[in-house]
Amino acid sequence: MDGKTTIRYLQAYIKEKDFHPELLKDYFLKLTEEVGELSRAMRKGLKAQNSSEIVGTIDEELYDVIYYALAIANIYGVDIEEVAKMKSALTESRYPSGVKFEEGR
Repeated sequence: MDGKTTIRYLQAYIKEKDFHPELLKDYFLKLTEEVGELSRAMRKGLKAQNSSEIVGTIDEELYDVIYYALAIANIYGVDIEEVAKMKSALTESRYPSGVKFEEGR
């Protein structure tokens, strides 16, 4: 193991741990709540200094936003790694940057 966590693994982990399609609206409300908490942490510049000080920081709130976004993706059966490839190609065709999306990284 290389110490890296893929989006595919994280999405599968969240699905195994927390898959409740009947709570879709609740997941969305939590997502918006976490975005607000991220905004507050960013405004205050709250960055974790170490792993024991993560609560209420930008670090924690970013994870929470990703968590609920992936939980919603799971309910809709959206493979975020596949969407990343498609969306990157679409964005590159509209706004060329010269930076190529490399699959499998």
